[in-house]
Amino acid sequence: MPITRSILTTAAEHPDRPAIVGESAALSYAELAEDGRRVTAAVRHLLAQAPNLPTPAPETQGAPVIAVSSTSAFGAARIMAGLAGYRAVSATIDPRWPVDHQRHVIAEVGIGLVIVDDEQAQARLLSALGPDWGGVVVPVQRFREIEAQVQPAEPPQVRDASEPYLMLFSSGTTSSPKAFLKTRGQYRANFAVSSRYLEPLPGVATLAPGAFAYSLTLYATVECLASGGEAHLADELSLPGLGQRVAQQRITRIVTVPAVLRGIIAQATRRPEDFAGLELIVVGGANLPNALREDLRRVLPHVRLISYYGAAEIGFIGDARGDDSTWNQIYDGVQVEIRDDAGHPVPDGEIGTLWVLADSRSDDYIAGTADVHLLDEHGWATVGDQGRAAVVGGERQLQLLGRKGDIINVGGHKVALPEVTRAYVGLIVAGKHREAVAVGLPDTALGTAVALVIEAGELVSADSGGPVCADSREQNGPAQALGEQLSKAALREHGRARLAPQFIPTKYYAVKALPRTVGGKVRTAETVKLIQAGGKGVVRL
Repeated sequence: MPITRSILTTAAEHPDRPAIVGESAALSYAELAEDGRRVTAAVRHLLAQAPNLPTPAPETQGAPVIAVSSTSAFGAARIMAGLAGYRAVSATIDPRWPVDHQRHVIAEVGIGLVIVDDEQAQARLLSALGPDWGGVVVPVQRFREIEAQVQPAEPPQVRDASEPYLMLFSSGTTSSPKAFLKTRGQYRANFAVSSRYLEPLPGVATLAPGAFAYSLTLYATVECLASGGEAHLADELSLPGLGQRVAQQRITRIVTVPAVLRGIIAQATRRPEDFAGLELIVVGGANLPNALREDLRRVLPHVRLISYYGAAEIGFIGDARGDDSTWNQIYDGVQVEIRDDAGHPVPDGEIGTLWVLADSRSDDYIAGTADVHLLDEHGWATVGDQGRAAVVGGERQLQLLGRKGDIINVGGHKVALPEVTRAYVGLIVAGKHREAVAVGLPDTALGTAVALVIEAGELVSADSGGPVCADSREQNGPAQALGEQLSKAALREHGRARLAPQFIPTKYYAVKALPRTVGGKVRTAETVKLIQAGGKGVVRL
C-alpha cells in the first residue's frame, strides 16, 4: 500500500492533522499511527485463539485474510489503514450482501477473521458458515475491547511492493461476487495516476460519502492517506446535512457518485453559502449526464467537476472535464484497445470490448470465485466494458457504452442502450426529475426492440398496470395515459430530437420504482424481468 510511509511521515510532521473523520469519531495522523499497532495486536490475538484457521487462497502468498463487514465507514477504514504496515490482506465485505454470498467468498478465499457490527450479525454469519469453518467472527465492540487489553504490536513498516494487501470484490448484490487482489505495488501505481489527475493533495479535506465496501469510497480513502490528506467519511450515500458538513469541516474536495451530485446541486440551490469553500467534485463513473454539469455550473460556478472512468480490477483509466462527458481523455501510462469478439482490434469509431494495459491492474480473479480470467496472454485486462475510441479534439479519447449486454442488434443495426438512456436524462414530468433507462426486449419483427422504462414514482399507483406480454408488438390490455408529458407520443418526439432513427425506443413503460443496487445504480437485467413479468406497478404507455 502507498499509505504506510505517508501515515508515518505525516504523523511526524503534522501529528494533529485529521487523517480519518467519521460521523461520530475521528483519528489524527499521530493517533492513526498508534491505532494500527493496537488493531494488528488484536487481530493476531484472535487468530491465535483459532486452532483450525482456514488456509488462505494461494494468491495471498500465505498472508492471513482479515475482513470487515460493517456499516461503519470509519470503523472499516481505520482497520484497513491499521493493517497496512503489516503482513496481512485486508478485505471489506458489504454487510448488505445476501448472507450466502458472504459465506461463499469467506469460504473460497480462506478468510480467517471477520469483524462484524454486532452479535446478531455474528450469529447469522456463523450459522451460514457452519461448524466446519475454522475461522473467527467477532463483533466490533468485542474487537475494540481486545484492542484495549493486548500489548500493541511493533511499529508498522513500509513493505515490499510484491506483497498482496487488499482483497476486493465485484458487486455481490445479485450474483456471487468475484474476488481479486491488489498488491502494494499495484496500488502505488494506481495512486501515481490518481494523484496526477484527481488532485488528492496533502492537507486537502476530501469528503467521500458511502459504504466503505464501495471501491470508490475505499479508493478515495487510500488516496487521501497516501497524500497526507484528510479522509472524511459518511456511512450512507444519502446525506441530508452534506452542505453543513462541507462548511463545518472545511471540505474542499468531494469524491462521489452521480446520484449524490444531484443532491449536492439541490442543497446548493437552497444554501449555496454552505459550499462556498468547495473547490472540486470528483465523480466516479463514465458518461456523467451533461445536464448535471450544467446544473452544477449554474448553482456553484466556482466548483470544478471531473468525472472519471475506472474499474476496480484495473485502476483509473481516464476522465472527462469539458462540456461533453461522453468522451474521456486516456491517462498517461494507460494503454487501451477496442477489440471484436475474436480478440482483434477494431478501427477507431467502431464498438467493441475495451482492453486495458496498466501497471495498476490485478493479476487475475481468485480461483473458485470466478469462471473467467481478467488478463489475456499479453497482460491486457478487461472487465467486459464496451466502448469505442476515436481522435477527438486532436487526441485519442475513449467513449464507454456499458457492458456487452448493453449493446443490442435492432433490425441489423447495433444500438448502444446507454446512449439511448443519456438522451432522456433530465426528463421532467409533473415538476419532478424522472429517471429513465433503455433496455432491450424480444421483438417478433426486429429480433430485439429498444424499450424505455421511466421511474414515474407517485404517478404509478400500486394498482396500476396489468398483464404484459413483452415479446409481442401488441401488448395485452389497453395502454394507459399518465399525463401529456409521459405519453408515448411525447417520449417518442423527445427521442426523435436527440437520437438516430434506429436508436429511438419503440416501446414505453412506466414503473413506480426502478430496481437498483445498494449503491443506487439501476439494475437493467432486473428491469427487463420486471417489465416481462408485468402486473401491478408496470404501465405500458
